[in-house]
Amino acid sequence: MSKILQTLKLALLNVGYAKLDPLWDYDDVISPFIRLYYITTGSAMVYHSNRAIELKPGHIYLIPSYTFGRYKCDDYHEQYYISCLEEIKNGYSIFNFSNFIYESKANPMDLYYFKRILELNPNRNLENNNPKVYDNRPTLMDFEKKNEELSPSEFMETHAILEILLSRFIKNTNSTSAKNNVKKEFGMVLNYIHENLHENLTVKQLADFCHLNTDYFSRVFNENFGMRPNKYIQSKRIERAQLLLLSTNNSLKQIAEKVGLENLSYFNRIFKSHTGTTPGIFREEHLQK
Repeated sequence: MSKILQTLKLALLNVGYAKLDPLWDYDDVISPFIRLYYITTGSAMVYHSNRAIELKPGHIYLIPSYTFGRYKCDDYHEQYYISCLEEIKNGYSIFNFSNFIYESKANPMDLYYFKRILELNPNRNLENNNPKVYDNRPTLMDFEKKNEELSPSEFMETHAILEILLSRFIKNTNSTSAKNNVKKEFGMVLNYIHENLHENLTVKQLADFCHLNTDYFSRVFNENFGMRPNKYIQSKRIERAQLLLLSTNNSLKQIAEKVGLENLSYFNRIFKSHTGTTPGIFREEHLQK
């Protein structure tokens, strides 16, 4: 695992301090970068990874890259925030190799690091808190120039702080590592799947994305991720459906469409095969808790 971590690259995108109200209410968010929060006052909710997480003062939070979620503030809260791109060898994400927690009680050094990285990188705040505005790849690339403008000491300290803060959320580093000879495109295919679950994804389409033969792609995918591509896609669709059922008022038909299963009858059948219950009953039982 240590050899994998030695290839970790982190690139700062934004850092700032925000005072947020009920306008901070965003659905269907999926970003190609990590989000880190330190909450100073008030409260809000984030929904991702099949969890409902309350943002509380004195705690730090992680939202992994390419993670579908929902953000909602009913009243008011203030937060330090950081967003950064991450990559390790062969185009994989660190989240493919380790288990992470998403919330941790902050210690005094956590607050110092959020403040320090903001001091090192002034004028890197978000001008618009709407993810639909700043989750834009061409815009993200503008930040490469800003990172290059840092002095060597500022760049190294910024990178070190990002690593320290990310390390606070690592739960287990003994996960199985991917094969070293897998192409970079193969590492990126998981992100491609997560971004396009609402589309009609086929194994051939994914194999073409990796420039591989369909049968070979399917076999190597299974070797690396423990299941065939179609099964992986189906499991991720059901995971996202569960999150939408709990965090939105979307109808079952709307949710089915958002996860790429437009036939409602088929959606019900697949959902029940994975969870043991229908989408409607799942929503009713969990919202009553």
